[in-house]
Amino acid sequence: MLGFRRSRHRLTTATAVFGLLVAGAAVQASAATPAAAATPHRILFDNAHAETAGNADWIISTSQPDPLGQDSSPSAETDWTGALSSWGVALQKTGDYSLKTLPSGSSLAYGGSTATDLSNFDTLVLPEPNTLFTTAEKTAIMTFVKNGGGLFMVSDHTGADRNSDGEDAVEILNDLMTNNSVDSTDPFGFSIDTLDISSGYPAAISDSTDAVLHGSFGTVTKSLIADGTTATLKPADNSAVKGLVYRSGYSGNTGAFFATSTFGSGRVAFWGDSSPIDDGTGQSGNTLYDGWNDTSATNAALALNATEWLAGGSSSGGGGGGGGGTCTAAQLLANPGFESGNTSWTATSGVITNSSSEAARTGSYKAWLNGYGSANTDTLSQSVTIPSGCAATLNFYLHVDTAETTTSTAYDTLKAQVLNSSGTVLSTLATYSNLNAASGYTLRSFDLSSYAGQTVTVKFTGTEGSTLQTSFVLDDTALNVS
Repeated sequence: MLGFRRSRHRLTTATAVFGLLVAGAAVQASAATPAAAATPHRILFDNAHAETAGNADWIISTSQPDPLGQDSSPSAETDWTGALSSWGVALQKTGDYSLKTLPSGSSLAYGGSTATDLSNFDTLVLPEPNTLFTTAEKTAIMTFVKNGGGLFMVSDHTGADRNSDGEDAVEILNDLMTNNSVDSTDPFGFSIDTLDISSGYPAAISDSTDAVLHGSFGTVTKSLIADGTTATLKPADNSAVKGLVYRSGYSGNTGAFFATSTFGSGRVAFWGDSSPIDDGTGQSGNTLYDGWNDTSATNAALALNATEWLAGGSSSGGGGGGGGGTCTAAQLLANPGFESGNTSWTATSGVITNSSSEAARTGSYKAWLNGYGSANTDTLSQSVTIPSGCAATLNFYLHVDTAETTTSTAYDTLKAQVLNSSGTVLSTLATYSNLNAASGYTLRSFDLSSYAGQTVTVKFTGTEGSTLQTSFVLDDTALNVS
């Protein structure tokens, strides 16, 4: 038997406490289990920066944050309302995407406690923002990408100030890249040109290996300019930057209408006009342009392939996460149920235990973090290599019991995180607290497919305050690939 680090304090009035919690406390995981645990690609569309100002209607649905509230099984783009509904419905119909919208009045954040926090998503779409991002939002966006997220920036022509606040998408996106606290030294390797190009059908480069141009949604040959702009590439600043679609007469580092790049562990895409993603339908009173269905271009394939690539669904010249290829199904974690005691895991002394004070879900052993009723921190971690070409899902069962009686304050917390080989946090999958206390174990599932091809560390960190105890008990972990 493994000894305790010191005496743990269990609830002495468990029935009363759990009654209070169940009756009065909402479950509060700061990055809750995705709506569909097996859904590999989680996409957040921004609508918090005047994306519907003027005649713009850059939303996938009027039901926000969850478009499924308008129609849970859309078959046509008109089942959802918005000029981007064709984009959203096309992704939804594959069954491989979980889509949400950041509603107007909200703010972008990373590592926080809301359901629309960027830590819950693989990709952020910025469809022609029309208000500047705050300093905190820019930090959140850049950190999200640096830690492995995908960023899809859709601009429009200079002077397209739809809400008359003095800022247009060109200025706003350039400000994001050049005036942030994470990296303002041309981190993506391009800047957006101050231009208004009235029309054109820019052509794609010839590269049969590029997953954005030749992805599962089709082959990209041309796009559309209907008052848009381009980007100037600066490969000396970021060698990963790559122009995929060019304004007629341009090539190399100038006139890139669609470009990709990387930053840290994440991926970036830029498009110089919102007209290609406009499906011509939206809310009443808006004047829209159907570029999505323009038969002289392949805008739908470009938008959808790029979304897939940004979310880590396929590899491309720009580098980034995993996906594609074949995979042998397996469970990767060693000693997943802790029955071999303190082996294969790195843990604070006494965390892996067969103490009868907290029951294991199965077998005799489990990982018991905290539970002292005094200030302390416990950790549990294991490194694992996720093979390239695999979809990966982390599962674990969690039981939380507490002596806290509050229904509103998270005094004690457990973070579930993914770290790279250098110890940098790539993602905080969830933060649980004393507010999650309940009888029995609850299955928690998270998609780790974007880390295919990488060696990562799955880490749990429990932090307890200085008075009443909270115990975070884990059992029957698994990291399944297929």
